[in-house]
Amino acid sequence: MAVRACGLIIYRRLQPAPSSRATDSIEYLLLQTSYGTHHWTPPKGHVDPGEDDLQTAFRETQEEAGLQASQLTLVEGYRKELHYPVRGKPKTVVYWLAEVKDCDTEIKLSEEHQAFQWLKLEDACKFAEYEDMQATLKEVHQFLCSKE
Repeated sequence: MAVRACGLIIYRRLQPAPSSRATDSIEYLLLQTSYGTHHWTPPKGHVDPGEDDLQTAFRETQEEAGLQASQLTLVEGYRKELHYPVRGKPKTVVYWLAEVKDCDTEIKLSEEHQAFQWLKLEDACKFAEYEDMQATLKEVHQFLCSKE
């Protein structure tokens, strides 16, 4: 059976400069793992018994980034499932999209991560070295742009 994990792609909107588009002010939260290859990823983790996928996404976000569900606004209409092998076993990761209500909210990392960054789309794609994550970030950005 595939390993299942869930998480949130978290973004914030900074005050845009008068000359820029609103979407230019969007930044995405990526966390750098403190294990393995130290890759960058949105907060995510394995589903615990008795938990539904969305509960897992919020719990993992709280554990890994210190963000409570009450500090986030879940964006309706976005859900993405990624499928890829990890150590020869299939893995499914489900992401939802959430906006931080206050863009100055403090991020508190767990020991699973050693750093975090708020990044504009182009930089977020550079940090997220996996193609499916880069494609997901671009898709999220298009989704947010289409809602403006």
